[in-house]
Amino acid sequence: MPEPLSNRILAENAQVFEAMVSHRFVRDIAADRLPPEVFDRYLLIEGAFVETAIAIFGYAVAKSSALEDRRKLIASLDALANEQMPYFERAFARRGLGADPALQAEPRVAGFRDGMLEIAREGDFPAIVTAMFAAEWMYWTWCRAVSEAPMRDPMVRDWVEMHAAPGFAAQARWLRDRLDALGDDMTPAQRDKAVRIFGHVQQLEIDFHAAAYPAEAISAA
Repeated sequence: MPEPLSNRILAENAQVFEAMVSHRFVRDIAADRLPPEVFDRYLLIEGAFVETAIAIFGYAVAKSSALEDRRKLIASLDALANEQMPYFERAFARRGLGADPALQAEPRVAGFRDGMLEIAREGDFPAIVTAMFAAEWMYWTWCRAVSEAPMRDPMVRDWVEMHAAPGFAAQARWLRDRLDALGDDMTPAQRDKAVRIFGHVQQLEIDFHAAAYPAEAISAA
């Protein structure tokens, strides 16, 4: 039996994964120094992306051939639509945020959105699982690591806790385990492709999180 695919993916992408989970955005949250305007920008771009994630999970449902996978993915869709989206709706109302088309068109924001959609639209089911694993394992890793840090902004605290919670952890582990099961039947070329997809998603995430900072701060990201 080959080694679990997720082990290889994480080992071969250790550098870019570490760059993401130690991103300036993460460090600022851990040190309780994230500027409110940065979190506001992040909320706007991440809130828009969660709507895109609903479409991505929809592609996964359509491309899966296993009923149990579809059941799990439908539950994930429900969480996105009925847990995460209401968080953003509350956040926007509380912080007085409105639509910002220019921010959504920013190249790093658009690049992440379009890149993830392309994987879902053009890729097969294992490719989509790999991309979702890349995003959710990353969020669970860093949110779990900083979850005990002091955070004066309650909405930052809520965001971190949402991704460190047992339910989100269970989903991240399911994606890992499902990817490993799929990997057992992959050809070497398919396994290589999964490694590349994971690394590509991490780089997209790095750029996406840097876009939360005003232009003058990008060089420090």
